[in-house]
Order: sequence, then structure tokens, then C-alpha cells
Amino acid sequence: MNDMTPTPEERAANLKGMGCARKRVEDVRFTQGRGNYVDDIKLDGMLFGDFVRSPYAHARVVSINAEEAMKVPGVVAVITAADLEPLGLHWMPTLAGDKQMVLADGKVLFQGQEVAFVVAEDRYAAADAVELVEVEYEELPVIVDPFEALKSDVVLREDTVDANGKATDGAHGPRNHPNHIFTWEQGDEAATEAVMAAAEVVAEETMYYHRTHPCPLETCGSVASMDKVTGKLTLWGTFQAPHAIRTVVSLISGIEEHNIRVISPDIGGGFGNKVGAYSGYVCSVVASIVTGKPVKWVEDRMENLMTTAFARDYWMSGKISATKDGKITGLHCHVTADHGGFDACADPTKFPAGFMNICTGSYDIPTAYLAVDGVYTNKAPGGVSYRCSFRVTEAVYFIERMIEVLAIKLNMDAAELRRINFIKKEQFPYQSALGWEYDSGDYHTAWDKAMEAVDYQGLRAEQAQRIEDFKAGKTRSLMGIGLTFFTEIVGAGPVKNCDILGLGMFDSCEIRIHPTGSAIARLGTISQGQGHATTFAQILASEIGLPADSITIEEGDTDTAPYGLGTYGSRSTPVAGAATAMAGRKIRAKAQMIAAYLLEVHDDDVEFDVDRFVVKGAPERFKTMKEIAFAAYNQAIPGIEPGLEAVSYYDPPNMTYPFGAYVCVMDIDVDTGVPEIRRFYALDDCGTRINPMIIEGQIHGGLTEALAVALGQEIAYDEMGNVKTGTLMDFFLPTSWEVPNYETDYTVTPSPHHPIGAKGVGESPHVGGVPCFSNAVHDAFRAFGLTQTNMPHDHWRIWKTANDLGLHG
Repeated sequence: MNDMTPTPEERAANLKGMGCARKRVEDVRFTQGRGNYVDDIKLDGMLFGDFVRSPYAHARVVSINAEEAMKVPGVVAVITAADLEPLGLHWMPTLAGDKQMVLADGKVLFQGQEVAFVVAEDRYAAADAVELVEVEYEELPVIVDPFEALKSDVVLREDTVDANGKATDGAHGPRNHPNHIFTWEQGDEAATEAVMAAAEVVAEETMYYHRTHPCPLETCGSVASMDKVTGKLTLWGTFQAPHAIRTVVSLISGIEEHNIRVISPDIGGGFGNKVGAYSGYVCSVVASIVTGKPVKWVEDRMENLMTTAFARDYWMSGKISATKDGKITGLHCHVTADHGGFDACADPTKFPAGFMNICTGSYDIPTAYLAVDGVYTNKAPGGVSYRCSFRVTEAVYFIERMIEVLAIKLNMDAAELRRINFIKKEQFPYQSALGWEYDSGDYHTAWDKAMEAVDYQGLRAEQAQRIEDFKAGKTRSLMGIGLTFFTEIVGAGPVKNCDILGLGMFDSCEIRIHPTGSAIARLGTISQGQGHATTFAQILASEIGLPADSITIEEGDTDTAPYGLGTYGSRSTPVAGAATAMAGRKIRAKAQMIAAYLLEVHDDDVEFDVDRFVVKGAPERFKTMKEIAFAAYNQAIPGIEPGLEAVSYYDPPNMTYPFGAYVCVMDIDVDTGVPEIRRFYALDDCGTRINPMIIEGQIHGGLTEALAVALGQEIAYDEMGNVKTGTLMDFFLPTSWEVPNYETDYTVTPSPHHPIGAKGVGESPHVGGVPCFSNAVHDAFRAFGLTQTNMPHDHWRIWKTANDLGLHG
């Protein structure tokens, strides 16, 4: 007979499984400076690459002269498009089905575009040689306005028109102008227009979600090392999807995929910026093949801000119809999307505008229509999901602003307008008018909890008094109450719907249990600060009954990890987390058979109990998972192979739909335009909560990035295509001085189709935070006639809003 102590509760606590606020195991080395990033990689004989970049936004490249550059001591090569063309490497495919120049092929399309790649023995020699490469340009007309691009006779991409100058079909269908990329439609246009025509109330508004940038702490970089003896290419880099990069490199270079090893070491933040393939990756590979030596390329901060993948840049026009008592009847949205010089957006193939069709939000809107037009301009390409799932941030901003605009039109409280239009709990799974099936939700409960927590009625009374005092000249401060209720769509995704370059967006986990009862799990994802080594071990601890501290998580090496599509779009927990749970259950199923053999009972006569299998009706008879692990390697069990390993490739049946209720209380000094965030309350529902501490950290980080975007962060261009905010002197990154205290709260509505009920949370605070901060600014001026003013709401723009409203006397 075995000892029955400790209790099941104590054993569960010892596992540190799901629900435990386990400390991040990664931080032990990070806080001691033991991280291993791309720029930490040093190889014998390593060379360094640097780019000659265009100072012009649109120009023909007449000639490139590298003679003086080659005279710099230590310079090995200067590579141009002419050198890459015989190899077929002067252009590369984008994740959006377009193609993009690796190095300028005859012309440049945006300021900072890569023109030549200098390879030298050290970075200083490379930088010196870059200055000596002589490039003759012929300036061409510049277009930075997408609306102007669709009217202009200037053709930005000659490769996308036929001999008569007519636009050829693109990856997503017909194009109606040489500078037009696609038109993507969802919903029923005719039905929506009919609803609008018959509606009692219709509110209209146009808004611009400005271009911004993920600006991760670590910029992009790579180290390529081609072994000419073995024919094996090893590529280290800042890759959010290392397996996808391996496939892309194989397609571009012709090197067979089994001869390519891609390694993502520690990554200092990604936020979507490191999903795509950049010219630096390709050029470092080519340079290594040519020279036979390892070649490192790491961009500087200005290069990162000016030329790597941007986010947003959406012009959105909307109409929303309702009855006089506020019941929404229809929604119409048209988007003009500025994609820059190439369509390099990181979106699933079937969704060229990402998941913008989640723009009906959390509301039961029976009829809707969405149209998105992608446009080429003389700006940097990209369009990545900056801490969101494929344009969901734009969609949520749109609907949450339209709700506020409708509330003004109806002269109705915006909180109540939301309440009466929420999808009801009993309507789930809910089929939206634009094609999504929301898995689960309890919006009214979350909203009520938020309103009670902040004393919403008390805040409105305080605001009314503040307005009265302002009009009486007793104060120069206004108060705004920003409200947002958002639903995000994450977990891309079902292979039937989601692929990138033909690669289905499943994910994977491979588990190996060692004889002594510890384990290693390898996944197709890659952490960039999310805490995967902590949380995935917790999932496994709960699934297989081994302590999380005895489980090692490995990611980012394509030679050891099973194929997966990486980490972005809050897909790690919804997809790879599910794969982890399913692989764990395969382990548990085999362990059950081993336990039954050891206990001399039938398989069905034992059941799992936290960290062991017990005989039903006789819990004093059991075998722990550690005992079972050892037996798997030293017992000859009839009908069972030795060892205890499993692999799972998980293709989710649906997305997951986390949601949240946010409230921002903001005071604004009318005379300086300076906002002060007095309170920010964030309630998130991410389904099953794996690690509350990590969830809170993710929320704090996402809200801070939301604050940056809403209140100052932007990539701005002048009319000549010059980037005006290309340094951290001009590009706003919040510090502890600007960041408020955040109050976090939660409800739990598990996903019914996810193995552990989890939905994902890393991007939700950014998705919901941006419109919440923005709505607070708008709400402060609502009593004085403001309906819409575009972000970012920096001090000058807020001051200007007050001035335009006549509040400066």
C-alpha cells in the first residue's frame, strides 16, 4: 500500500501548473545579462554587412559606382541588384503574394530602400564604405497620399502593368489602377445600403488610424554561415516564424530545405515587426555563399523605424444605422489602406486586409458590409500586426469610435448604447454579419463588473460638475471618460481558412519524458518576451502530472523543433498551447496503459489524479508519473513500445475570441494640451488563465504600447516622402513618467473548442487600449461639439482641438 499524503491539493500546488502565478524562469538569465541575441553571436572569420540606402522616396537608379568603396581597407564586396539578378535573387516573394526588391532594381520606391550591400571585415569599414558608394539618381514624382495615388498618372510599379500601361491582375484579383493592389469585400453591400436607406438614424464619420511602428527594443538582424563542405546553411536571425523563414529561404535560394538550419535565439521584442523576410536576411545569405564566411547584418534604430514593417495607415469611412432608441441595424465600412512601395503585409492569404471583418465588434449587428482597397505609395512597405491579430486593432478602433459617434447623434450615453447592443450570452456561438463564428462570450457580465468597479455614474456626475466649473471659469481642466468594449479574434488558425505562402497555420509540440521523470518539450513557436518557457511548462504540468520545474521548453531551432508557424497574432496559446495540451494527453494515454500493467488491472480501471494514476475505488493503489516514466524505459510491457514520447500537430477548428472592458479617466489641461491619465481600469477575459502574473505583465505592456500609439507615436512623412519621425528623438516611446498605474481585472469565459479553454491575451490590451485612450480625449471635448479628431493625440494636437473649438477665449 502506498502513502496517501500529501493531499491532492498539495500535490497540485507542487506541480505549479495552470492557474499558478509561477515566476518567469527566463528571467534568471535575462536579469544577469545572460541572454543570447543575434548581435551576441560571434563566429570565426565573421564579416559584417551594411546597406547603402536611398535618400529619395522615388527615383530611378542611373548608376552605381563602388570603386572608391572597394578601396577601404577591410572591404570584401559591394553587392547590387545586378549581382543578384543572375541568381534570381534580386526580387523576393512577400508574405502577401506580392514581390519585393531585395536591392534596388532600376528604381527606388521609398526613402531608405536598400540599394547596395557592403561586406567588410568589421562594421566600421562597412560603414565607411557605404558613404563612398556613388549612386546617381534621377528623381521621380513622389506620392505619399493613397487617394492621390489612385488618381495619379504616375505609375509606381512598372512591373505590375502590361505593355499598354494597364494594371495587370494581382494576387487577390483585378486591379483598377496601376497603383491599386486589391479590393477585398465582405458582407452584403446591397442589403446594407437598403438598411441604411430605411434607418431612423444614420451616423457617418471618417477617421485615420495613422502609420506607426512596433519599434522593438532589439532591431532586426541575421547571421548567415554557409558551410561549402557540407552544403549546409545555418541562419540565425530575429525571426518570429523560423520554420516559415526556412521555407522562404529555400524557395528563394534553391537550397534544399533539409540543408538549411534556421535558429531564432533570444529575441528582444517582436510585436509583428519580425514576421516577414527582409533584404538583410537575403543579402547576408548571399554574401556568406559568395565569400565562404559567416556574415552578420544588424540594422540600426533609424533603419528599423524608416524601412522595416510599419503598422496601421488605414483611412476608414463608416456609416452606422440605428433605431431612435439606439438598437443598431447596420454597419458600412470602407477602408483605403496605404501599403507603401510593396504589398508586404503579413496577413493570411485569404485575408489581404487581415481580420478587418471583425469590425462589427462585440455588437449584434444584423447587416454589414466591408470593402478594403490596398494602395501603393512611396512609403516603406509592411503592414504588420503590431501587437494585434491581423488588423484587428484597426477594426476595433473603427467600431468603438463609430459607437461613440452614434451616441452623439442619438444624444445617448455611450455605455448604455453599448449595453443594449451587446451580443447576448445565449447567442453564442454567434455568427457575425461579416462571416466570423464567435466561440463564447459573456459581455454583459464583464461590462457590469467594469461599470461598478469604476463607479461609472459617479464619474459622469464628476464630469458634469467639471464642465460646469469650466464654463464658469473656475478651472481650465476638462475630464474625459474613455470607454471601450472589444472582441479580438486570435489563434490563426484553421488551415481551411489561414495560410501564409501556402503554409497552413497549424502549430506543434513534441514531448519527451526522461526515465527519471523530467521532460523536454519542443514547439514550433518562438518567445519574444511572452514567457513561453514558463507557461507552456505549466500547461504540461497540469496535463501530465510532472512539476513545471522539471520541464524544459525549447523553441526556435528548425533542426530540433517540429514544424510550426511561429509566434504572432496571439496564436501561441490558442494554437501551440493547444498542441502542447494534446501532446500531453497522448503521453497520459500511454502512461495509463503502463500504470494499469504495473498495477495489474485493466486500463479502464485506473484514472488520472493530479500526478498519478490510481485504481478506481482503491485510491491507495497508485503509480506516480515519475514511476511510470521509469517503467517506460525498463519494463517489457506487452503491446507497448518502450519510451514515453509524443508529438501533436494541432489545427484548430476555429479562432478564439478574447474580449475586454476598459475605462480610462483622463484630465486635460486645455491651455497646454497635456493629458493626465488619472485612472485606467482594464478587465480582460482570455478564457482559462494559465499564469495570472504573466497575464498581468502582458496587459501592462500592451496598454503602454496602446498609450504610445494613441497619444503620440507615429511614422510621419512630408510631401517628398522624407520620414520625419525616424529617430527616438521624434518617435514617442513612453517612459515611467508617462505611464499611469493600471488596474487589472478579469472574468473567465473558456473557449468551448480549445483543449484547455484558453483564448490568448498578449495583444488584447493593445487592441482595446488604443480606442480607450482616444475615446477619453474625444469625450473630454464632447460637450463642446467635438465628434472626431484623428490620432495621435499629442499635446499640440489636443491643444489645437481645444483652440478649434474656441476654448482658448
